[in-house]
Amino acid sequence: MKFSLTALTALLFATTAMADSPRVVNADASKSGGTWRFNVAIKHADTGWEHYADGWGVYLMDGTELGYRVLAHPHVNEQPFTRSLSGVKIPNGTKSVIIRPHDLVHGLGKDFIVKLK
Repeated sequence: MKFSLTALTALLFATTAMADSPRVVNADASKSGGTWRFNVAIKHADTGWEHYADGWGVYLMDGTELGYRVLAHPHVNEQPFTRSLSGVKIPNGTKSVIIRPHDLVHGLGKDFIVKLK
């Protein structure tokens, strides 16, 4: 019984931690000249300066970072919120990229795949 209780506690902790992680709810990409612009909507239970979504990045499928948008302040009363990142250079032939959100407490949130057109 002790093992089951420990496993249940770990599962609940993992579920709670992921629920508090930042989540991309929408993202789009548009090409202009030789670079790309990303508009990313993030939902997160920002509580103030101690716990807020503090950025998101654009990555190739192999994890190579192509660009990063720093979020300099909490968005407690603006949820979800959308911010943009322009000037992202993406290698020719790339069909999809990952948007990966981040917060101060939990670190990385769940990856969001954007198909490039």
